[in-house]
Amino acid sequence: MNLQQLFTMQKELDDFIEQTQNIQQDVFQEKGLALLVELAELANETRCFKFWSTKGPSAREVILEEYVDSIHFILSLGLLKGYTSIEMWPFVEENKDLTATFLETQSVILAFIHQPTEERYLAIWQYYGLLAYNLGFTFEDVVGAYLEKNQENYHRQRSGY
Repeated sequence: MNLQQLFTMQKELDDFIEQTQNIQQDVFQEKGLALLVELAELANETRCFKFWSTKGPSAREVILEEYVDSIHFILSLGLLKGYTSIEMWPFVEENKDLTATFLETQSVILAFIHQPTEERYLAIWQYYGLLAYNLGFTFEDVVGAYLEKNQENYHRQRSGY
């Protein structure tokens, strides 16, 4: 499976949500903010910035689910702007401090929200590739979790989430 297949699945989910929720307005900013919130939730589960605490990170599965929540919004934002040419997962193999990476990722996302160019969109993917590497996630991990969460999102929509 490549990213094109994920874009297709995300388009189907987005269309379903828009139809189910009768969405008529442009939701770019809402999805941008949702991506930032998901990034923060991911950081919270890693606990990488919590220097004051001795409690370790959440379970790998919890962190992966939070990571994949972001992937849904990254794909969705790309669909909104027509930036869907990326096909392969961005393998970025560099050991990097997680706190610094989260802050840089947030900056890249904000830059894209304020000026949504394709170059800035691709930069988001690069940072998420870097996060995946530093969190120990493979593309296969991400796809498997995405497929599960995609089905859960449909279920949520059908049950009045």
